Amino acid sequence: MLQAININMRYTSKTLFEDISITFDKGKRYGLIGANGAGKSTFLKILSGEIEPSSGHVALDSGLKMGVLSQNQYAYEDLSLKDAVLIGNKRLYDAIKEKDYIYATQDLSDEKINERLAELEMICIEEDPMYEYEVNIEKILQDLGFPANTHNELMKTLTGGDKFKILLAQVLFPKPDVLLLDEPTNNLDLQCIAWLEENLKRHDGTLIVISHDRHFLNSVCTHILDLDFKTLREFSGNYDDWYIAATLIAKQQEMERSKKLKEKAELEDFIRRFGANASKARQATSRQKQLDKLNLETLKVSSRRDPSITFKIKRNIGNEVLSVENLTHSYGNIKILKNINLTILPGDKIALIGPNGVGKSTLCKILSESIKPDTGTIRWGATIELGYFPQDTSEIIKGEESLYEWLRAFDKSMDSNEIRTALGRMLFSGEEQEKSINALSGGEKHRIMLSKIMLAKYNFLLLDEPTNHLDLEAIIALGEGLYNFVGGVMCVSHDREFIDAFANRIIAMKYGKDGAEIVDFRGSYEDFLAQI
Repeated sequence: MLQAININMRYTSKTLFEDISITFDKGKRYGLIGANGAGKSTFLKILSGEIEPSSGHVALDSGLKMGVLSQNQYAYEDLSLKDAVLIGNKRLYDAIKEKDYIYATQDLSDEKINERLAELEMICIEEDPMYEYEVNIEKILQDLGFPANTHNELMKTLTGGDKFKILLAQVLFPKPDVLLLDEPTNNLDLQCIAWLEENLKRHDGTLIVISHDRHFLNSVCTHILDLDFKTLREFSGNYDDWYIAATLIAKQQEMERSKKLKEKAELEDFIRRFGANASKARQATSRQKQLDKLNLETLKVSSRRDPSITFKIKRNIGNEVLSVENLTHSYGNIKILKNINLTILPGDKIALIGPNGVGKSTLCKILSESIKPDTGTIRWGATIELGYFPQDTSEIIKGEESLYEWLRAFDKSMDSNEIRTALGRMLFSGEEQEKSINALSGGEKHRIMLSKIMLAKYNFLLLDEPTNHLDLEAIIALGEGLYNFVGGVMCVSHDREFIDAFANRIIAMKYGKDGAEIVDFRGSYEDFLAQI
């Protein structure tokens, strides 16, 4: 199907990977994982031909079609939703559009025109032998939440999240032999993620997907590709199978490394003490040969680093946390929230879920007092100290100062060691702490925001999609941190494993006749799913 042969990728100051050779087989669904910065997206771009490797090459069997999930949400602004999906098969799209143009504008009695129409008809038959492209496109769009009456609307009318859904439909529609997907669950709600899982499990070609969603990887993947140690290792099974195998291998390597390091230290000590002693010179020479044979390079340290996320509180929560009564909010003539009533009690750790656009972020902004509701009352308990993590951190995390200076600005009296420890917990160590705030990536901004929240020691955390841009290790650490947190939590997320890690209450928002309604369930997400 698809082969990567001796792939190397080097930059001036960094080597991402070396001498990767692998064959991707038909019928296998590969999950590509690795630490942030390991080169997952770069490797996928090399496979797709978007970028060239430093050396090596990629081979795709003749006649096979490759589909790559586009990341450019604004490339099809003047196309209808239906045409934006159809153009995923460019050959069929061009033939259909030329046919339509000829029928609308040309003289059909002209022999050459009819010859061209016959050629175009053959292309359509080759690409769509059952004449079912319209039905297939309509079904995909409806499955992704676009009603039939919207299919002729222009892409420019959609929000960013909905545009991404169309790009996903676009790459799935032609059913390519090789499918490359980079973070396909981003911007999808739980219902759409479940639909995507079922769709991909029926893909009978080759699939390579990057994702930070453990549930998704477990559901879809038959194999895991672990990009680490500047190479690619293949494991049979899903993410959980990989985790067990990789943990065992890592422990074995660590034991072997410790053994070799101890042996190395003993040999170096002997050579240092007896190298100049004539009677011991032969032994010292022998030890030096042993030392030269010790190959520590074969036991490389993993590029993965696990953050340590621990939320502490300055003040215990009293008997009252939050009371919301008759909350209503609109944007223009569109009512988003209507008569929302909600009581949060001590000990509640809430996962706030629901489809995109239903009003989850709006509710968070109102509760954080970032915006005012149209009507209704919000009463936080007198003891509550609220920490808010917005979905968009760009207005908060900006400036030319260093990470250390940015955190210190929030509390000048804070101990400098405590600040540096909080940064270290989120994997900002040494020189990285002096990096400019403006130079941070999306994932790094989320990690610095978590450092800020850890330092502030709030007793209630309101988090809107905090796992966006985080790698798997950080997501797992955040879930554990929220589980162990003695304060209260309300967190928006579409990551099911993450929700399972901490939530003891589920608030599901759904579209109602006049704005969002809520379903309030006390229990785990697994129990919630069993009830609906």
